[in-house]
Amino acid sequence: MTRTGKKTAAAAKKTAARRRASAVVKEASAVPLSDFLDSAGTLTLDQRKLLVDQALLLLDQNYVHLPLKVAMHAVNPLQRLRVMRARMERQTSETMQAEWMFHREMSSIFHSVRDLHTNYLLPVPFAGKIAYLPFMIEKCYDPDGTEHYLITQTVTGFTAPQFGKGAEVTHWNGTPIARAVALNGAIFAGSNDAANLARGLESLTLRPLVIQAPPDEDWVTLTYVGLDGSNQELREQWKVTANLPPMTDLDAVSEASASMGLDLDSDEKSRAKKALYVRDVVDLERGQSSAELAAPAAVTGADLPTTMPGVFRAREVVTPSGNFGHLRIFTFSVQDPVAFRDEFVRLAAALPQTGLIVDVRDNGGGHIYASEFTLQTMTPRRIAPEPVQFISTPLNLKLCRRHKDNPAGIDLGPWLDSLDLAIETGAQYSAAKPITPEDGANDVGQTYHGPVVLITDARVYSATDIFTAGFADHEIGTILGVDDNTGAGGANVWTHGLLASLLNEPPPPDETSPYVALPNGANLRVAIRRTLRVGKLAGTPVEDLGVKPHETHRMTRADLLEGNVDLLNRAGSLLAAMPIRRLDLKTSLSGTTLTVAIDAQGIDRVDLYVNDRPISSEDLTGPLSIDILDVAPGQLLRADGYESGALVASRRTTV
Repeated sequence: MTRTGKKTAAAAKKTAARRRASAVVKEASAVPLSDFLDSAGTLTLDQRKLLVDQALLLLDQNYVHLPLKVAMHAVNPLQRLRVMRARMERQTSETMQAEWMFHREMSSIFHSVRDLHTNYLLPVPFAGKIAYLPFMIEKCYDPDGTEHYLITQTVTGFTAPQFGKGAEVTHWNGTPIARAVALNGAIFAGSNDAANLARGLESLTLRPLVIQAPPDEDWVTLTYVGLDGSNQELREQWKVTANLPPMTDLDAVSEASASMGLDLDSDEKSRAKKALYVRDVVDLERGQSSAELAAPAAVTGADLPTTMPGVFRAREVVTPSGNFGHLRIFTFSVQDPVAFRDEFVRLAAALPQTGLIVDVRDNGGGHIYASEFTLQTMTPRRIAPEPVQFISTPLNLKLCRRHKDNPAGIDLGPWLDSLDLAIETGAQYSAAKPITPEDGANDVGQTYHGPVVLITDARVYSATDIFTAGFADHEIGTILGVDDNTGAGGANVWTHGLLASLLNEPPPPDETSPYVALPNGANLRVAIRRTLRVGKLAGTPVEDLGVKPHETHRMTRADLLEGNVDLLNRAGSLLAAMPIRRLDLKTSLSGTTLTVAIDAQGIDRVDLYVNDRPISSEDLTGPLSIDILDVAPGQLLRADGYESGALVASRRTTV
């Protein structure tokens, strides 16, 4: 039966569902999915051929993970595109498939590599739109490991019999819910089993149409246990509405766009959830990106005021093990990584210094600088940013030649010599060099001295995977995962638009660019540089392997319905078992003599440096005062604290 036929036959049954008004994105009208698809699509056959040709170019010449994906997942996206392109030669404008089916096939090919950085981005009218059901489902566990799927959010104004937060979903279109999640996860595949299931669950009720194919079904039949324990069934149609605009222009030729590690699917869903369920944050942002806000604002009275309400949530939490700081990072997608780091520092300083819970669940990444600039603030160790590699191809070599030694813009010079040499040596990858400037990753040093626990899940991706890997590699604290792995997205990602601009600016002499403008606002994204671990796992790729937590906590019913209470209590118990360090400095300058008063806890030795020159090493048995001669105003004093020979704390202050 055709889509139109199905719609006509089911019209009577859908009338009741249409009467349930769902409040959606403010000032945006929602339409049924079937109505949206009936009017969507204007691509010509030649435009579709162009999209396939450009996808072949990027995957063959720019995609850094192609050898890994072919080996790990037994896929061949290049051959699938070639076959698709050959079949299009036998089509005409009259016989070509419906546009939404073309998009579905392209999306399927890109999803086959299980890389959320490498995407086919649909053109208008799909771009900027979300398909959604007016509720959100999350998974929890009983102590014996039994799974439950609960409703945790509903769009304001949506009602159904005994339906709401805490209702338990048992079946999805007649399929047991756990099986439906697994089947859906196989379509929107992540890099590992944990990521597959997390993506499968999230996409049951929310799909950004720029990156995910529209649902096959016009409506969903949901079987659930109501709030009163009764068995209930609900039919709800998919609707389409506009999403909130993105925070960054990924096509722009800028340091920010070239330094992005962003899972666009998570970023789109994060903005959609904010629009559907957290309208107070949208109102606080007043249509601006979080990094542009100037006036402090707080979501609730219990939270610390922040200039970035869509990026951070900071509050004190009370647990049986003590009071600790809880600092949620929703995204690293900002234009100014220094402003991001400084706001993190300010919020952490206002929270209890007895322990900090840094929570990056559901964070799809963003600016790699922001993620790696922030690590230094929680450790006395010097941060080594993760190095990255290009795959060795003629087109990547040409890109690096075009942007060699360009301190005012995007400098690809560090990778050029190794790519040039690879022609002779046959090396598969370039040399590994960091994207994040090492000086920027270490210019403020440690500012938070209490113990730190990092909470992760399987939706952690990209720059947040890099942040988590750096947290682990520098042994900053304990990683507590609600899943068995992170999303395992280890790359810097560029768009087709950025690649075209980089190759064409400055204009090439007597050359024709292989990158051709894409029609109707369509786009492509590709993992361009892969990231490698540092420390004990130096050289290990992050892609597909991810970062496994030190400890695991399975989300409970109380976590979903009572604000993560068991999860935060578990994090608190881990913090309470970790040593507390304190290194306080008070300074006074009289002429050229600097008096330094040191009061410390959990430290038995302190080494002092002025402008990085060693001055003194002192054993600590209590508070200590020391005079340093020949010190001028403006010089930098650094104190490094040790316990049993291990560096455990550091503090800097300007004289």
